[in-house]
Amino acid sequence: MKADRSRHTLVFGIVVLAWLALDTLTKNYFNGSYSMGEVITGPLLGLVRFHLVHNTGAAWGMFGDSTFLLGVMSLIVCVLLTVYLFFLAYRPNIVQVVGAALVVAGGLGNAFDRFALGYVVDFIEPVFIDFPVFNVADIGVTCGFVLFLVGVIVSWRHEDRLSAELAASDGEGEGTDAR
Repeated sequence: MKADRSRHTLVFGIVVLAWLALDTLTKNYFNGSYSMGEVITGPLLGLVRFHLVHNTGAAWGMFGDSTFLLGVMSLIVCVLLTVYLFFLAYRPNIVQVVGAALVVAGGLGNAFDRFALGYVVDFIEPVFIDFPVFNVADIGVTCGFVLFLVGVIVSWRHEDRLSAELAASDGEGEGTDAR
């Protein structure tokens, strides 16, 4: 169990640092190379285009100009998820660890933007659907949340299976009397 905890801590740290670095590099590139509102490239494979946007709210314009509050909320979620994963979850699996790490990296990336710049740098715009412009941090949060939930469900199913096997093995000894 201690080996699992050490491996999970290492994987968590590597994923957080790698995803945060990718997010920071891409945001710095687009924000430093292009003007706000500029469309950098047309649709790639009919899926997305790069369009630099400075977002002071959340997706779909919700909570507009709530940059600081959203940054604080991001940090709170990151801390709570990390505490849950390492101190409250009973034997988390690697899927939960990677999912939580992606959520934390994305949350930190956007929180850093909010505190340092006063807005989040978004630049990936889907063209095949009406959807908000987003960034690498947002991909981490969304995909990480899905992975984390899948990991939790798999963990629950595994625990249920173990409980059923334990109950079945306890029941096998019943009915035999050692008199």
